[in-house]
Amino acid sequence: MKAILLHHNGGPEQLRLGEASVPTVGSLDLLVKMNVSGVNFVDIYLRDGLYPIPSFPHILGIEGAGTVVEKGDLVTDFCIGDRVGFAYTGSGSYAEYTCVKAERAIPLPESIGFETAAACLLQGLTAHFLTHTTFPLKPQQTILVHAAAGGVGGLIVQMAKLMGATVLGTVSTPEKAQVARSNGADQVILYHQNDFETEVMDFTNGIGVDVVYDSVGVDTFHKSLNLLKNCGMLVLFGQSSGLTPPFDLNRLCNRSSERGSFFVTRPTIRHYIKGNILRERAADLFNYLNTGKIKVRVGHRYSLTDAANAHRDLSARLTIGKSILKISSD
Repeated sequence: MKAILLHHNGGPEQLRLGEASVPTVGSLDLLVKMNVSGVNFVDIYLRDGLYPIPSFPHILGIEGAGTVVEKGDLVTDFCIGDRVGFAYTGSGSYAEYTCVKAERAIPLPESIGFETAAACLLQGLTAHFLTHTTFPLKPQQTILVHAAAGGVGGLIVQMAKLMGATVLGTVSTPEKAQVARSNGADQVILYHQNDFETEVMDFTNGIGVDVVYDSVGVDTFHKSLNLLKNCGMLVLFGQSSGLTPPFDLNRLCNRSSERGSFFVTRPTIRHYIKGNILRERAADLFNYLNTGKIKVRVGHRYSLTDAANAHRDLSARLTIGKSILKISSD
């Protein structure tokens, strides 16, 4: 089968089209003929070595959608020909076929196409657990979302508005500002033109926000802390600008201010989709999509052979919404 193979850690040039063996199906597995693969920052972290890879050559990709073409002899809840999606399970979606544990596969309703599934699962499930569980949003709360026009950021904005929150968002360009507003953001800050700390504190009359959802990391972390209202929470769920270095926990006291006793958390999706909760969250997400309460934006489509450029564009923050690799037209 054709696949994007990573032989060494490094830049996007390390992603090369090659031939690989079709995965062997275990007794509890599904072999999925891939239609679409999602492209995510975690793929970049694995490619450049920030996250470890057990062995090379390696096929990146932990999200996608396609059709079951083979199943293990102990799999009872899927049939050949079923349409499925998956997110944060194993690796290998940058390929014509991938092997997925049946318990981690998500049946796709007819109303959810392959592109939508590959575009919404990892980021949609992430936005869901961040807004429903990590910091369960309530009406009248005020939040800040960094990268509010991105894949996860845009979905956080939409879900937060459904839950009655006031949403501030940061973006890099006027075009992205329009997208963030279309997602429902009440106030959009172009961080290249204005200091987002000043803008947020002005908007909240010096009170701060209940929660900051921060996927950027080192470039925003300390200012994000400064923006929290008393007993507020910073949810750091990514590091597109780099890892946040260690910091003095006494900063959470913020003794010099009326605001303090802050909380910081670094959640990751695998701890929030264990067991039946995966399909429960997916069902909630699909219901939001089917009823038009949220929309998924596929911003950039690439062929499998163009995976390196997909990585370049995502790293350079040139993308809006979700980037996907089209692998099959079936």
